[in-house]
Amino acid sequence: MTPEQISQANADLRSKSPLEIVKWAVAQAKGRVIVSTNYRPYEAVILHLITRVQPDMPVLWVDHGYNRPATYKHAEEVKKLLKLNIKAFVPKVTTAHYDAAFGGSPEPTPENEERIKAFSSVMKLEPFQRGMKELAPEIWITSLRKVQNPNRATMDIVSADAVFNTLKVNPVFYWTDADMEAYLKQHNLPNEWDYFDPAKADEKRECGLHASWGAKAVAAK
Repeated sequence: MTPEQISQANADLRSKSPLEIVKWAVAQAKGRVIVSTNYRPYEAVILHLITRVQPDMPVLWVDHGYNRPATYKHAEEVKKLLKLNIKAFVPKVTTAHYDAAFGGSPEPTPENEERIKAFSSVMKLEPFQRGMKELAPEIWITSLRKVQNPNRATMDIVSADAVFNTLKVNPVFYWTDADMEAYLKQHNLPNEWDYFDPAKADEKRECGLHASWGAKAVAAK
């Protein structure tokens, strides 16, 4: 899509429901559409939405091995409940190797910014890049929302992703936490609050998948 077409799509979709946006995304994809997940809080919303439109949609999940037990249990629960078509990708380096060679996942402090980026590049960006290359989607659906952090506040429902050569679609972009809570309750979906991603370290920064520094890291591989 051209920048003008993307701008028009965002204007047209602004008044649509997330389900209608998912339907629009699938219609654009020519059969090549995926959704990515990390099983963070509220992820069951987007996963439920995509199964209502395309039950067998590939679900790209990078398991870097450092998720907390509650998150792994939640992942299995949601997978079973929604009969998800999970496409899991793992790093080429094991957690034991990374712990021994590089000191494990870094603490989320300003002094550790470069270590956090190095961790993300090896344990998250590389397997994600591999997954995107193998699945080769035209449309990449995410659960990004405007309220999540300052970087995401500058995005919109539809955008071109030059790093992975896809059209990124964020159906719940304008939903608040209250909207997400209401959807979970309406559809009796589980949630999980013990999630922590060492590839981001805190919720106000990015792991690299949706930030400019990540694009440079991916290009360097």
